[in-house]
Amino acid sequence: MLLFLNFIKKKSESKPKQATITSSPKPKRTNEQIAIRKGELGEYKIDIQLDQLPKSYRHLSDLLIPNPKAKSGYSQIDHVVITPYAIFTIETKNYQGTIYGGKDRNTWLVNGKFKMMNPFVQNYGHIKALSSLIDKKYHEWFVSMVSFTKRSTFKVDSDYRKIASNELIVYDIELSEFIHRKVSVLKIQHKDPLLNESEISTIYHTFLEANIPDLHIREEHKHALDEKASSGGTCTICNKPVSEKVRGYCLSNRAFKGKIYCYEHQKNVGK
Repeated sequence: MLLFLNFIKKKSESKPKQATITSSPKPKRTNEQIAIRKGELGEYKIDIQLDQLPKSYRHLSDLLIPNPKAKSGYSQIDHVVITPYAIFTIETKNYQGTIYGGKDRNTWLVNGKFKMMNPFVQNYGHIKALSSLIDKKYHEWFVSMVSFTKRSTFKVDSDYRKIASNELIVYDIELSEFIHRKVSVLKIQHKDPLLNESEISTIYHTFLEANIPDLHIREEHKHALDEKASSGGTCTICNKPVSEKVRGYCLSNRAFKGKIYCYEHQKNVGK
């Protein structure tokens, strides 16, 4: 019996031990990655809204077209929707907090601290750039829309929420609803469609052909915008210029106490 037990013991010792599988901890995402992810989710929600529109409407996203009046020489337009009764030019914003602004102000505020350009002034430049590509008879049919996420609230002129206005502020989840409502009002005002199917197609392809897909030009445009946005916005610690998104993130984060930090120094705040 003793010999048998020794045999079993030796056999078990000779078996190779199985490796213990441990899952490596997931790397923490940086604030930049979080901001990018939030932007992606915001655009995804906009895409869902646009897909709910009638098939007779045509829409384009992320257009970069020449604009000699812009600092970078280009206008980057988030979305354009061409319908039989209006051409909607949509600027999307991903701010978190309370938005303060009015029609008579070129600068708006986020949470009463962070300055942002009046988005309708920005969109006006986009509409002018688009208008230059098409016949003058279509110029008066543009409707300017600015879309915010539900992470923000509005303290703005009440006219911006009135469907009769040609300047509308909406939440991303109600974009298609406001387009439908605006078109319904225009249908009552105009007996016949302002744009027929052929005209919608022509305008769509005109905008599409003007779009610049070149990644190098797009990067130069982004760099010019970042330089403009970083004017007066630098890291409190290293004095490195930061982008508009980083500055907005810092000023809306209570932990930073109204100070601006670059990505590298944000993770050290409060330690």
